[in-house]
Amino acid sequence: MKRSITKAAAIAAIVAGAMFAVPTAASAYTPSPTGEVSSTTVAPGGTFTFFTTASPFDGLEPVSFTLTGENASGASLAFVKFAVETNNLGTVEADADGNVSAQIQLPSNASGTYTVVATSPSNPVGVSATVSVGSDAGAGSGDGSLPATGANSDALLTLWVGGGALLLVGGGIAVASTVRRNKNAA
Repeated sequence: MKRSITKAAAIAAIVAGAMFAVPTAASAYTPSPTGEVSSTTVAPGGTFTFFTTASPFDGLEPVSFTLTGENASGASLAFVKFAVETNNLGTVEADADGNVSAQIQLPSNASGTYTVVATSPSNPVGVSATVSVGSDAGAGSGDGSLPATGANSDALLTLWVGGGALLLVGGGIAVASTVRRNKNAA
């Protein structure tokens, strides 16, 4: 009798362990693949390349591209128009490994942020990446200096002079009242 209770307890422990282990393994997190871009900031009229490296698609299947953002209505897999819209850019065939690469050109009046999404029959959710449009993206001053920011100190001269004058007047009043108090006390 004692052995049968021990066996039943062991079996119950194994079953309980399996009940907790199987759902944990089944719900293990696997991150979804994302798209990448050659540059996250692109100048208006500039181009960038959207690509994947994690094989999110089946090999040699058609992959559709869409672009969402301001001026997106006239875009194609190398062009973009006014107001936040979504535009189907076209289709590119995935390589044998299931990766894609496509060059997209923004129009000269592009502005804001754009999201590129690539979807396929095997991956209807797709992968995406975002680019921002900057007026002089990719172009630096070339001299290695930082841009001037903040307030101009010449413009603050009046404030400094006025503040100093108030400080002197306040100090004079404090000294005069202390001298008067000492005279009255003597």
